[in-house]
Order: sequence, then structure tokens, then C-alpha cells
Amino acid sequence: MTKLEKLYTSIKNLEELGLELTPEMLLECDKLEEQIIKDEILPALGQDIEPRLRQIQRPLVLVVEYTPEDPISVKLSRKMNIAEALGAKQITPPSTKTGQPVTSTESAPLPAPHEPTKQVVNHTKGLKVTFRDGTVINESTAIETFKKALVRIGLDKVAATSIKHGGYGLVSKNKRPTEAGRLWQHKIGDWYVYVNISNQQKKDDLKKLSDMFGLGLVIEDGK
Repeated sequence: MTKLEKLYTSIKNLEELGLELTPEMLLECDKLEEQIIKDEILPALGQDIEPRLRQIQRPLVLVVEYTPEDPISVKLSRKMNIAEALGAKQITPPSTKTGQPVTSTESAPLPAPHEPTKQVVNHTKGLKVTFRDGTVINESTAIETFKKALVRIGLDKVAATSIKHGGYGLVSKNKRPTEAGRLWQHKIGDWYVYVNISNQQKKDDLKKLSDMFGLGLVIEDGK
């Protein structure tokens, strides 16, 4: 069983025992999940795709967006320096003189500016929501911002809407069974909030709620 599978199984077991996970505990789970992905998944991904990228002789950036059950979205850009992107992690470090790849624990020198840089990053922007009264919600993760914005709007009001994902309401009393590698919802009080959606979908949902209830929300990418 991988570390990610252990994490998701532990969360599922705690919920089945009736232990309610607090928002603070869920945030720590999010941080651990992200760290495991950065330390284990991304380096392996880099090794898998590097042979295919070797034929490319010009610098580029590939941005991978992954949402469970949806096709993987890969976009190409030549305009952004990924080394400057917040939270980006280099996963295909330059080789040493012996021809052996540098391990993730070593400090590898950055390639010269003229050398092609081949990197893949699951680059997820944050989320910022501004309410009409001037209240700004801009947490360290898009999920936390999304949840706090929904709480401020009113979970009962959101639950009464027709917004659904995977057959479950954006906010509902119905829990979608946790699967290995997938945690669909976060529990807040008596409600389950569906958070396993892309950042763009989070923004779209907030826009719908803003229009439905006349909230005048300003929804932006966070930093």
C-alpha cells in the first residue's frame, strides 16, 4: 500500500468510526497529501515522460491539470518561467557528469538559460473571493478558500440549489463513499462539501451562487 493509499484509508477508517475530522485536521491531510505527491508522484512522473521529451530542442513548460474521472489536461507554454511559479517543484533535475540522474535530495544546479528545460508541474493556482461588504477570503489553498466562502454564503442555502458533482450536491447530507486515492468531500458540521473538482469548476460554482443569490462576488485566482 502506498503512502497516499494509507492516507486515504486512514481518513475513511476514522470517518467510519464516527470520528468527525475538523477543518484543521482536513487541512493537515491536504498538506500531507501535497507533500507525498511532490516527493513521490512527481519525480516518478518526470522519469516516465523524460524520454519522450528528449526529442524537443527548445525550452517549454507543460502544465498538467488532473481531476479524478476527467481526462488529463496538458497545456504547453513558452511564456512562463516555471521556476518562478509559486510552489513549483523541479522533477527532472539535470544529470551529473557521470550520467546518473540527481536524486531529489541533492541540490542540483539550474541549467544555463539557453539549454532546453523540460518540466511538468501540477500547477494549481489559489483562489480569492471578495464579498460585497469587503470581506476577502484568500486562504493558502483553493479548497480552504472555497469551503470558507460556501460557509459564509450559507451551507443550507447552497444545499438547496441544483449544483451537483458526480451525482452529489455541492453541499448535501449525503456522503459519497471514499475510494482508494480519492477523497471527494470534506465534512463541515452536518454537511458534506464536494471539493474534489478543478479550480475552474470551483470558480464556476461560486459564480453561479453569486448570480443565484445576488451576492456580487468577485472571484479571482489567488496567490
